[in-house]
Amino acid sequence: MTADVSVIIPTYNRSAMVLEAVESVLGQTHASFGLIVVDDGSTDGTFEELSRINEQRMRVVRIANGGPAAARNHGVAIANAPMIAFLDSDDLWMPQKLERQLAFMRAHHDCAISQTDEIWMRGGRRVNPGLRHRKRAGDIFVDSLRTCLISPSAMIMRIELFRSLGGFNEIMRAAEDYDLWLRILMNHPVGLLDEALVTRRAGHPGQLSATIPAIDRFRILALTKLLADERLVGERRFATAAVLREKCGIYAGGLTRRGEIARAKFYDNVREGALAWSERPDSELPRAIETMRAMLTNKAAQSVIPSKARNPVSSINA
Repeated sequence: MTADVSVIIPTYNRSAMVLEAVESVLGQTHASFGLIVVDDGSTDGTFEELSRINEQRMRVVRIANGGPAAARNHGVAIANAPMIAFLDSDDLWMPQKLERQLAFMRAHHDCAISQTDEIWMRGGRRVNPGLRHRKRAGDIFVDSLRTCLISPSAMIMRIELFRSLGGFNEIMRAAEDYDLWLRILMNHPVGLLDEALVTRRAGHPGQLSATIPAIDRFRILALTKLLADERLVGERRFATAAVLREKCGIYAGGLTRRGEIARAKFYDNVREGALAWSERPDSELPRAIETMRAMLTNKAAQSVIPSKARNPVSSINA
């Protein structure tokens, strides 16, 4: 019998925390689920610890290290339920999380994605998120440009939606969720079950946001890709271009302070290009995207020849 939801936990070198996350899933009440844990090439015995768990609803797979985007995509590729839910390996679910959220999705047939509220913990102590992080329902695309307002551990979505968008962008070693949520929010409102059914744990060693430098470079790529989509129009397009300009300015400033002048000029040129892209994409936009992708995958040389201000793309010789 097919489960109602496939739960996917990606993990890398978190042998203790992932066992707690798994326990919080297996303790779910009155919910039909299958659990897929994807070990992303751990070297701390995580896979061996997980393999000792004798649970029919749980499957453990091991892949070569490719980052959380690749791990989640692999989990969805082998999932067979009509809905999917993710749980980061450092987070926990309340026992009623799936039961309550599945009931919400059944009651809202037109809802393709929803999430619950969360409890935030940092360094073992409860903290209150700022107002800009407050969860809300409906069309949250513009608000999500500056602040990622969907949490992987709190959401549930219909698997067809995930697959129709191609899943997470595996080039992005960070902010891959920011990228996917924006692509979803372009066309779908988000539902909200206003109950704190997830515990989000931060402030521990190995947290991704503390180990990946300059995460804004991934967000800049996500925003630039959005502007290449001609379906993005009106207020949403202007807002996307405005946030792109902000982030490029900040990131270029940081590169300049570190002496990476050529790259700083490239992002300054992208910042200028966003003025034109706020109206419509042009022939320079795909070149900018490919240059960013090359830099993120280390396929580009260090020297960058900046173009004139109106031509926002700098050439990088591979």
